[in-house]
Amino acid sequence: MTKNYTPQPVEGRWLLLIHQIPPKPNYFRVKIWRRLQRLGAVAVKNSVYVLPKSDQAQEDFQWILREIIEGGGEATLCEARFVEGLSDEQIEELFQAARSSDYHQIAEETRRITKSLPANPRAEDDRRGQAEIVLDRLKRRLADVAAIDFFGAPGREAAEGLISGLEVRLRPVRPGTRGATAAKARLEELRGRTWVTRRGIHVDRMASAWLIRRFVDPEARFKFVPARGYRPEPAELRFDMFEAEFTHEGDRCTFEVLMDRLRLNDPALRPIAEIVHDIDLKDSKFGRQDTAGIDRVIAGIAMAHKDDETRLSRASAVFDDLYEYFRRKRS
Repeated sequence: MTKNYTPQPVEGRWLLLIHQIPPKPNYFRVKIWRRLQRLGAVAVKNSVYVLPKSDQAQEDFQWILREIIEGGGEATLCEARFVEGLSDEQIEELFQAARSSDYHQIAEETRRITKSLPANPRAEDDRRGQAEIVLDRLKRRLADVAAIDFFGAPGREAAEGLISGLEVRLRPVRPGTRGATAAKARLEELRGRTWVTRRGIHVDRMASAWLIRRFVDPEARFKFVPARGYRPEPAELRFDMFEAEFTHEGDRCTFEVLMDRLRLNDPALRPIAEIVHDIDLKDSKFGRQDTAGIDRVIAGIAMAHKDDETRLSRASAVFDDLYEYFRRKRS
């Protein structure tokens, strides 16, 4: 007796837009390509674009599908689950690579603008006015890229930090304030506060939180929030996130900024800062031999634990031991 087989629907994780566009006119192909780029879609092969499944992604793809058909092309939108060939992890890596490239471009342009500024912050210079215009554009570009960064691509922290550093360089300087009140926070004012940072902590946020608990406030509380849209409550301090009180400045990571602004001059902290800098910014500025090993340990913590409190606990033990090593090595 033959049994009828009824396939069970399986929910897909992805949306695929498969299209065929007439070769002419050229501007129409370019227009559709740009629309797809703005959505953050990536190509898994020629004329096949993917987005993580969501109501917004489906609506966005549907508008492009209609536009393609109205322009004389063909298009199909489908929900997909990859079984063979590409894995979900490989598709995520495609998204991360695309956004990482975007962050790198933003960072490089910010570095170029920063280097073009006059050394004296009080100097009147046309370059400062031009830099302010570019800064506004870079901030908008960063916000656009972050909005389509679906899988936490590397490079965002570096780009945000460089933009924050450029903002600091372009702020009007008032006599008697820049060095005294704006630069150095007093430790006693930072105790009893809640420290806020982005979810999914990695090396700079792990190390900065450890530094705060070890050298600023042993009872410090931490809150992990979405990367976008969070408004701090009274008595909260943000770190290593956009518009935070403590974050990247220029080419310095948050850990370095905290050390400098809080005047934490312990010699054993300096090599830790160099290790954190090179792992976070990936610029090999200090080139310490021990950086690669610590990088793997931190990556292992992040891979093994999704909970931020657990990540912080595990990383704090690493930094405690690392600090003890450098402290004893110097004595």
